[in-house]
Amino acid sequence: MCVKKYICFLVCLLSGTQLLFAQQDAQFSQYIFNGIYINPAYAGYRQELNAHAFYRNQWVGVPGAPETMSLAVDGSVNNDRVGLALQVSHDKIGAQSQLAAYGNYAYRIPLGNETGHLAFGIGAGIVQLGLDPNKLDFTNPNEPNIGGAAQHMLLFDTRAGVYYSTANWFVGFSADNLTAQYQAKNKTLSHFIPVPKPHYYLTGGALLEMNEDVLLKPSFLLKDDRSGPTSLDINLFVLLKELVWIGGGYRTAVDLYRKPALQPGLTKSSAVVAMAEVFVLPELRIGYAFDYALNKYRNYNNGTHEISVGFYFKKMDNTRRNSLRQVRCSYF
Repeated sequence: MCVKKYICFLVCLLSGTQLLFAQQDAQFSQYIFNGIYINPAYAGYRQELNAHAFYRNQWVGVPGAPETMSLAVDGSVNNDRVGLALQVSHDKIGAQSQLAAYGNYAYRIPLGNETGHLAFGIGAGIVQLGLDPNKLDFTNPNEPNIGGAAQHMLLFDTRAGVYYSTANWFVGFSADNLTAQYQAKNKTLSHFIPVPKPHYYLTGGALLEMNEDVLLKPSFLLKDDRSGPTSLDINLFVLLKELVWIGGGYRTAVDLYRKPALQPGLTKSSAVVAMAEVFVLPELRIGYAFDYALNKYRNYNNGTHEISVGFYFKKMDNTRRNSLRQVRCSYF
């Protein structure tokens, strides 16, 4: 099969109008360190000005396989009551691409105890969807031929979320792609480019202190778009001397409720994940994750690689850091 046909097959497999896979947001294995990508209420949570970038190369060795990049900068103002964040992401698969930029606002309310905070977040931005016909082969005379220059479609989008955290546990719920699909209804390109559908994220976890140098952090992420498969991530990290995170996870599809648009009998996309995060400097964190598929598709790719980099522009003083326990032991 030639590269163009392989890409076409891959796009059809993941973005068919019946299965609606392409409307599913990209998912990072290191989501625990990429809070803004999931939930706008996370803006300003670290109470430090910081930037973090992620790059994910999925199904290495498969032409046209997904590649995703994310960059975010966030911080807090007004005595840490208000969080602000700018998030940019780029996702491509085969002939499809998506570039998005969001501004995020979160308001944090002290609640419960000294470390408890309830945050409400909203975000708004622009999504540019693209399709490059030159990466497709139109061999079927019944298929529409949209050859020529790359096609693009701009949409306004919104997102919202809520997040509660203490020094020992957290829980959050968020939704994105809330308005993009409604604007695309009257656009011609929406018949060729899959439009993002609303996604819902439920996250939770805890921080367990084993001793002065060892902390455990179990967490989970449940993602659903009401059409494609529901995804569940379960992770466990060990934090050593507040310098090194070592952990792993398991991702699988779960059947929570009946979805008429989802084809029955699909193979579940299960995978195991190995991860490590290291503070090479007090201001610099570098991370890596490797996903290994457990189903039959592992025979057709060389796994998934993900790299992350985080940088703190201004570190808080030691007294405040120790009182918050939220710099290196935080939710994300």
